[in-house]
Amino acid sequence: MATPATSRRLNLSVQYACNTDNLPLRPQIRAWARAALNADAMRGGQITIRFVDIEEGQTLNREYRGKDYATNVLSFPYATEPVVQGDLVICAPVVTSEAAEQGKTLEAHYAHLTVHGLLHLQGYDHEAGEDDALQMEDKERAILASLGFDDPYQDRKE
Repeated sequence: MATPATSRRLNLSVQYACNTDNLPLRPQIRAWARAALNADAMRGGQITIRFVDIEEGQTLNREYRGKDYATNVLSFPYATEPVVQGDLVICAPVVTSEAAEQGKTLEAHYAHLTVHGLLHLQGYDHEAGEDDALQMEDKERAILASLGFDDPYQDRKE
């Protein structure tokens, strides 16, 4: 007998495809995901988060976005209805470099990029316009604050 979608739990897979130090642990990632995902996503959502090296990050960014460099996070949404399904790819060396450049802890930057990517999987899009970008950033700030992290945009010049 099939289990109703409302009683299923989030299926979160974490893949470590690089040999980078200080990657977040599964319990941290699960806590960040719980905070970032809406109730529907938590009921039956299927999400994979994959930590990759520069080479894989660059290849994926080139193939799917036409940009020939590694970026910090790539979101691959497959469905938002009736449940969220998608993949996040986080390029660990880029995250490490950015955290140092921005004076952030590595944990805070990983949390931010995980939350950011999970919001994309739920349909948020900061590239759709300024109002959408502000809405997404406000959501990120609130989620990260609930997790005890500072505003990731506090040092950005307006």
